[in-house]
Amino acid sequence: MPTVFENIRYFFKRVVYVHATVIEHVVKSAVAILLVALLLEVFCFNFNYFATANLTPIDLKNKIELYEDVNGEFRLTAADHVIEFSNLNTTVENIYIDLDWDQPAQDLAFKVQFTDDAHLTYFDSTEYTAGIPDASVSTKSKKSQYINLNTAGYVNNLRIELVSEEVSYPILLNTIEINANRPFVFNGLRFIIVAGVLALIYIFRPKSAIYRIHIVDNPRESKAGIICAVVLECILVSNFLFFGSNLVGVATSDYNFGEWDGKSFVSTFEVGGDNAQQYAELARSMAEGKLYLSEEPPKWLQEMSSPYDKGARDELQKETGQDYLFDVAYYEGHYYVYFGVVPVIVFYLPFYLLTGQAFPTAIGVLISTLAFILGASALLDRFARYHFKRVSLGLYLLLQISIVACSGVLYLIKFPTFYSMPIALGLAFSVWGLYFWMCGRSSKRRCVYYVLGSLCMALVLGCRPQLVLLSLLAFPLFWKPYITERRILSKRGAREFICLIAPYLIVGIGLMLYNQARFGSFFDFGANYNLTVNDMTKRGWNVGRLAPALFAYFIQPPNACGVFPYLQPVDFATTYMGQTIKEATFGGVFACLPLLWVLFFARPVIALRNSQRSSRTITGVIIVLVLSAVLIALLDAQMAGILQRYYSDFSFMLLAAAVLLVFILNENCSDDQAMGRSCMRIGMRERVRSLLRHEGRAERVAQNDAASQRALSLSNALFIKILIVLVAISVLYEVLLCLTPETGWYSDIYAWAYRDILETFQFWK
Repeated sequence: MPTVFENIRYFFKRVVYVHATVIEHVVKSAVAILLVALLLEVFCFNFNYFATANLTPIDLKNKIELYEDVNGEFRLTAADHVIEFSNLNTTVENIYIDLDWDQPAQDLAFKVQFTDDAHLTYFDSTEYTAGIPDASVSTKSKKSQYINLNTAGYVNNLRIELVSEEVSYPILLNTIEINANRPFVFNGLRFIIVAGVLALIYIFRPKSAIYRIHIVDNPRESKAGIICAVVLECILVSNFLFFGSNLVGVATSDYNFGEWDGKSFVSTFEVGGDNAQQYAELARSMAEGKLYLSEEPPKWLQEMSSPYDKGARDELQKETGQDYLFDVAYYEGHYYVYFGVVPVIVFYLPFYLLTGQAFPTAIGVLISTLAFILGASALLDRFARYHFKRVSLGLYLLLQISIVACSGVLYLIKFPTFYSMPIALGLAFSVWGLYFWMCGRSSKRRCVYYVLGSLCMALVLGCRPQLVLLSLLAFPLFWKPYITERRILSKRGAREFICLIAPYLIVGIGLMLYNQARFGSFFDFGANYNLTVNDMTKRGWNVGRLAPALFAYFIQPPNACGVFPYLQPVDFATTYMGQTIKEATFGGVFACLPLLWVLFFARPVIALRNSQRSSRTITGVIIVLVLSAVLIALLDAQMAGILQRYYSDFSFMLLAAAVLLVFILNENCSDDQAMGRSCMRIGMRERVRSLLRHEGRAERVAQNDAASQRALSLSNALFIKILIVLVAISVLYEVLLCLTPETGWYSDIYAWAYRDILETFQFWK
């Protein structure tokens, strides 16, 4: 048995020495990236430290006219929350509002005003000017307590007023300084982020080696690169979910410790309110042999002639003081869950039977999202290896990152509630179903893959019924072998076709019986009985809702401002003279995801593909994906409304269609170069030279050949450069969307902590 030393020597001999040049290049690049990130952190992101190093701080504590306690701390109260200094007669570069650390965490807004050489009186916003914006200061973020001022000459008077509407008084203040020396702060998170961004820029630069590593020709290297990328994405997505701790629902001694039971390694707790526990409550009811929720509706709700009228419900709730569950289905005296039942069967019921506790929804959303990432990556790899022979690792990773970042699953992770649960699980089942189908088309064990694929696709109906439209991809995928080529007429083909259909029948029958047991109808999922903001039983279908939905979902430009994270909810206007269900959205997919612009060139690209292949499978897949996406968006608008999480229903389909078009374009860029080389191999260049040799033009022909090759290479390089830009903008939008403050998210619940994150990026303040 070899010793450890012999194993190490063998490793260096067979791996390190063989790839010494590559390893040396990687190490040098990594060191350079870390060095640049370090220099940026020290000299760029801490430039306020150097800019204020020579300032002479002036402590204004003796001029503060507020109540001072025995500890020397000043108190801002509801009656006395204005601090004013007169006759300063000095330059003021910044203000340091030194709030005491030992007080409740709050995010406060201070209005700062001053008089200087350009203003003899305090100034504010006018019709033509914008005054000094309110300064956001967190009691737990020292960085936010430094406020840079842009004054003209000497400052005479200075006024600081606490203008926050919701404040827990008193606010404890140690002192106020002007011209303070900003401390040097090395932010480890920012350093890692900058290093990561620089690494991505270096890895995906147009001349990177990853564009020369082809999926088919270099299987080992490409698989290693794909696995590393997927693992990194899963880690980042998991960290992002646990970052939003207010919606996670799990606690340990170090995480959400206020909700920890003090005994278990990990304990669970309820988040999101009463109506957010629907799946957990349904699991408890199923364990007891019931299909409705255990909680009994109030008597006044049962006696209402129209319990689906929100206005009438709210009035009776105020009169009686008895609450009702919101956003659940109500039918004949019982509460039901109208959301798909499959998540309960997959996660909640087994967890409850094993532990007696409610399954944390956020963990289910995370598991489903990670399954989607793995499935989408496997599906993309399947197409790249077996249907497009010239896909490079770089191209694959660009498109894979786009699908993961831009399909809407990151927004589901941002809000990992029971609303996101069925969408995330439906997407996971969809990509794995398609993957198994694709594997089955070229496998000797078709029946196994077809059963797995169809089972996954059928289960989507019990998660998010809209996504079942992806099952229409079965027509372009299986029409030719089973209908055109009549494989279905053979014994083996008939057996395979039954394997495709049987899971749909089994799952469909199960769901129909489930509906019948609850609502007395095989086809009634209960959505119309929802106790929501409008009466779903009378919502109906109206053409007037389509135009606003098409605009909002597809082409509305994003609304941006000049303050990080820049994105803001878009304005909404409509001429539809009826009730429109609308939550905050941030722009249409075609306006915000430039990668989808390739769909505008679908017709010539598809024509190019059809001219090269006798099969129309890819063409059919692209058409079904685009049409299904548009149809789902319109269905969402009609059945529910315009909501940001609904973008997840159709974004993946559009991205998948765009990816296939990019693969076709890439295939033809490569084909042009290969054709040029093939022509030279068969002697075309020599034939032309022989014809022109007597005129002395052979050298000119050789130069023309070289120029043609350079032109072809340039077109391929230009294609990669354009794709990098489109992907970068699309991914950047989604990342900013994840950090945009919204009601109910981390930025709302822990505004004081979110302020510290903003200060990390707004380093110039």
